[in-house]
Amino acid sequence: MDTSEVTGISYLPRAVDPLMIRVLDSAGAAILEGPRGCGKTMTGLAHASSYTLLDTPEAQTAAEIDPRLLLAGASPRLLDEWQLIPQIWNLARREVDFSSEPGRFILTGSAVPAADPIRHTGAARFIRVRQRTMTWAEKENSLDDGGVSLSALFEGESPQPSMSAAPLEHIVQSVLRPGFPGLLNSPSDIAARSMESYIKDIATTDINRLANLHSEPAVVEQLIASLARSSASEVSQATLRKDISRTLPAPSEGTTAKLLELLERVFLLEKIQPWAVSLRSKARLRRSPKYHLADPALAAAALQADANRLNADLKTLGFLFESAVVHDLLVYTEALGGHVHHYRDSNGHAIDAVLTMPNGNWAAIEVKLGGGQSQRGAGSLTSAVAQIDTAPPTFKAVITGTGFTATLPDGTITFPLQALRP
Repeated sequence: MDTSEVTGISYLPRAVDPLMIRVLDSAGAAILEGPRGCGKTMTGLAHASSYTLLDTPEAQTAAEIDPRLLLAGASPRLLDEWQLIPQIWNLARREVDFSSEPGRFILTGSAVPAADPIRHTGAARFIRVRQRTMTWAEKENSLDDGGVSLSALFEGESPQPSMSAAPLEHIVQSVLRPGFPGLLNSPSDIAARSMESYIKDIATTDINRLANLHSEPAVVEQLIASLARSSASEVSQATLRKDISRTLPAPSEGTTAKLLELLERVFLLEKIQPWAVSLRSKARLRRSPKYHLADPALAAAALQADANRLNADLKTLGFLFESAVVHDLLVYTEALGGHVHHYRDSNGHAIDAVLTMPNGNWAAIEVKLGGGQSQRGAGSLTSAVAQIDTAPPTFKAVITGTGFTATLPDGTITFPLQALRP
């Protein structure tokens, strides 16, 4: 469907598009999930032949009369924000079950509803597809402009050397530039205000639609700020509660756990699990997850970090940049059917991102803000990989902010985030 005819806005290609095509060619329905404002509706429209927007008064009225009316239309039919009319799920599932035709529906959602005993799982015929905010390449509309392809790296290809490097100011601008399509061309001050409003809306409205909690919005906002401060770091719930207690009464353990669950269910929060792998040494694997907010610009807003602060505070810029790298790796890796983990053992060896593929191949990624840190990053990867009792990685890479593209003497690949492509 031509999105410009429906919305007046031309569709910007997204990294999730090839996966959507494969899913709709094989499964009965695709469930396109992700944070509010990340572009799900536009992606759904781009892959749909008909649509209904369930957050409109017309759809609500139709649902009251006969919700089956909402399913009538050419396939694939987009059912946008399906969770607003929950009964639509079972109706769509029944239509899929009674048809051999693939690609009947696209269901988009900005929140995961609570489990409902009367809602069928949709197992086997419904495939979930995660859409995130825009990657660096998507924001630059350069997905097809060359660069360093993640899929090519897994196929054993080496990237073409390049001395092209971004200045630090460009890194700062990219971190602060939201990956929400509606804000791509917004002035920096308006974008920052929009991110602050986004966080407030999450704290005051979005999570309360999922659960009747009595936590003050200020506590939720402080929890989000604590998570932002802990981006790219292992963090426990106890640490988060202690951080909150510096300014506000800390929520109970149970409330903290529930709030984290709700922030994940509205897709504001990404939890990166540790990699479970056998070790050659007697070291122990660290089991704490890492948390990342849905977009680096959201984390910056939660910390009230503008360009001046980030230029003066390279430590904060560093962990926000690592969060940006992990964000883009999540988008591209999952499009290939893989997963992203992290690794740390009790001897201090760490890998910032471990990419695992269904065929058993894996890759080890180190993140460094400065290009001059590439050699040190490669050494760290070598030491960490030596602890792991499994087949060697398909490739090792150091992804930088201001660095160049090259293959280092030990075979480790280094390249800047701006060069990363699917």
